[in-house]
Formats: sequence, structure tokens, C-alpha cells
Amino acid sequence: MTRIAFVGAGSVVFTKNLLGDILERPALRDVEIALHDIDADRLETAEVIARHVAGIHGASPRITAHLERRAALDGSDFVLNMAQIGGHDATLRDFEIPARYGLRQTIGDTLGVGGIFRTLRTAEHMLALGREMADLCPPTSWLLNYTNPMAALCELVYQGTPTTNVVGLCHSVQFTLEELCRLVGVPEEEVTYLAAGVNHQAFFLRFERDGESLYPRLDERIAADPELQRRVRVALYRRLGYFPTESSEHAAEYVPWFMGHDDELDRYRIPVGEYVRRSEVNLGEFQEVRAGLARGDAMPLAPSNEYAAVIVNSIVTDDPSVIYGNVPNTALIPTLPEGTCVEVPCLVDRTGVRPTPVHDYPAQLAALNRTYVNVVELTVRAVLEARPEHVRHAAMLDPNAGATLTLEEIDAVCDDLSRAHGELIPAVLRGSAPALTGRPERSMV
Repeated sequence: MTRIAFVGAGSVVFTKNLLGDILERPALRDVEIALHDIDADRLETAEVIARHVAGIHGASPRITAHLERRAALDGSDFVLNMAQIGGHDATLRDFEIPARYGLRQTIGDTLGVGGIFRTLRTAEHMLALGREMADLCPPTSWLLNYTNPMAALCELVYQGTPTTNVVGLCHSVQFTLEELCRLVGVPEEEVTYLAAGVNHQAFFLRFERDGESLYPRLDERIAADPELQRRVRVALYRRLGYFPTESSEHAAEYVPWFMGHDDELDRYRIPVGEYVRRSEVNLGEFQEVRAGLARGDAMPLAPSNEYAAVIVNSIVTDDPSVIYGNVPNTALIPTLPEGTCVEVPCLVDRTGVRPTPVHDYPAQLAALNRTYVNVVELTVRAVLEARPEHVRHAAMLDPNAGATLTLEEIDAVCDDLSRAHGELIPAVLRGSAPALTGRPERSMV
């Protein structure tokens, strides 16, 4: 029997959607579902939801709930990770402390100071997850990661643990395709497309119908609508030549041109602190779902556009599919660093998730991606090499932080966040910045 572990199952709305996608597929209706969360209340709610979803689909999975992660992982063929380490309180710290220094953020879960410290507080969880999967799961098992920062966390697992069957899953490509098709008035099923880059900073390299580019039609639509011109992603598209896969509020904080300028915030309607508001909504959703279950309310369930069920179904049944996955760069995009996490199309069948190379990636996109990759690589190195100075290096090279703060302010922000997060981050990376010695004390070989 196929066993699927949900790590962080207390993210109940997301768990509900993924379970619905899985259990509606005929070949997966009798799978084993192992739910794990460290919060007993949330875990109990997730188990009730799982049984409710199974009933809606007429499925008969074996459902178990585990407060201990190893028990959930044991024997699992697929591990879906959606854990958020530190929860809402940690999110508030990631926003409020940088804001004291004038550093604005919108989402703060991928790049920037928020993304760096989100990586640090999730690092030990990811490394333990990778090691435990190597010990407890079949060698053919797959880690399907939904937790951000996507690129950094996936790299931590495949660079720092024996687990190499890792794919990061996002919905940026799917949602952007829906948006582009809506804008140009063409049904999705008639469109041929190709996207690639890094997670939350990938681009549509092809967007066609019957071999003809739909970009001219998109240009006409944008030119006719002043409100469309007030989107960050449209501003990037008009200058880079390819439409970005991530939303404007995400994209704004990955580059140096927006967050530090009041007039640009207004012009492009950039919502500062947006993720704090979303986090508060998520807290409310959990309470509403739990109360609704207690009352016996009907729970709406509709198919999502997430890839987890697609991957599980293709590997189990050998029915091939194509998804967009975040995977190690093994010459997939030759102009980006080897081994870094890139987002490319992947073929999925019984053999697993097999990424496809994207040649002739535009030079301007690769150059922009490298500014993103710099931050990711230094943050990952900070963890794997126990180098606290790399935390500061990552923040120094982050486009938004570097455009807003002085070097002294960057040191101070990192010091404050390190102290504030305390035991959530690896012990060697806590505390103040190392003394300014010019270069680390390391022997030359």
C-alpha cells in the first residue's frame, strides 16, 4: 500500500486541499495517510478533516496521526512537507525588527532578511527530515516540499543529507498561466508554454497558440489598461521581455528598485507587510474550520492546481505527466550555478521526477536570477558550514536590504533577529556578528 506522510499537517486548509486532490484519484483512494504535527490540537483537527475528505470522495484510506515525526515517516513512499517553524510569532519578528531600521518587506518568505531567517529557523527541521527519510523510508521515496524558502530548503536537504529525491512544489506557474490566458482571452488548453528560472523568479519563455506567440496580444492588453501598468510584474516584463511567474508583491522585494521608494510603492500598489496580514487570516481560518467541523458544517472541497497528487499518481500508476519542479541544477540551465535549485519542467512517471534542460535561457534573466541565487547560496553555506558571517554576507548581497540599509544597519538587523529567534535557529548561528577582521581565520591549503 502506498504510504503518504503529511509533515506539518496542522496547516489544515492546505492539508484539506492536497488530501482532496489525492483521494479523488481512483488509484489512490486506498492509500495510507500518516499525519504529523507537533501541535496536538491542530493534528486532531487535521485527522478529522482527513476522514471528512475521505467520506466526500468515497475513499477508504488508512489514516493515522502522529505527534512524533519519525513514526509518520516510517515506511512512507512520499513525504509532503508543509511545516512552518516558529509560526505566526516568528513571522512577526521577521517583519517588525527589520522595519525598525526602515527595511520594508511584503512577503518575506523567500528572499531578503525575512527569507534568510526563515531559512535559518527551518534548517534543523529540514536536515532532520532528510536524514530521517534516509533511515526510515524506501530508497525510492520522494520528498515533496511545499515550505518556503523553496530554493534554500531544498538545497539544504540534497546538499546536507543522504536524501536526494527532492522536488520543491509551487503554484506560481499554474496561477500565472491562468492569469495570462485570462488577459489575452485564450483558453488554457489551447496554449503551449515553457517557463524556467528559480522559484518565485521564473519567466514564461514561450506563450503561444498554434505556434504563434501570444505576447503581442498581451502587449496590446497592457497598453490599453493603465491599471495593468501599475503592477510590478508588468514593469519587469516590459523591461526584461518575458513575463515573470510570481506575483507583484513577491517580485517587488527581490529587486532593488521598489521597496525603498515611497512613490514607487504608491505607483505599483505594493502592500508592505502583506504576509503578516495573510498569516493573521490563516490563524482565523483554522479557528473557523475547527468550529465548523464541531458543528457538522459541510466543508467545501474543490480540485486545486497543486502538483502533489499529480506526482503521486504518475509514480504509482506510470501514467506520465508534466509538472514544474524545483530541482538541483545539473546543467539544466547552464548559465546558472551548478547545484543550485532551479525551476524547470519535469516529466513524471514510475521512474520518478525527471527534469528537462532549458537551453538558450536569456542572458538578462540569468543575470537577475544570479542576484537571487547569491543570497540563497550564502544562506545555505552559513548552515552547512557553520559560518555565521555568511548570514551577514547574504543580507549584504540581498537586493532589497542592500538598497535600503547601511552595512552597520545590516549587522544590527541580523544581530537583533538572531537574538529574537533564539533557539529556533542553529546554535552556531546565534548571537552577534563576528568581529570585523578582514577575513576569516582559516588556513590556506
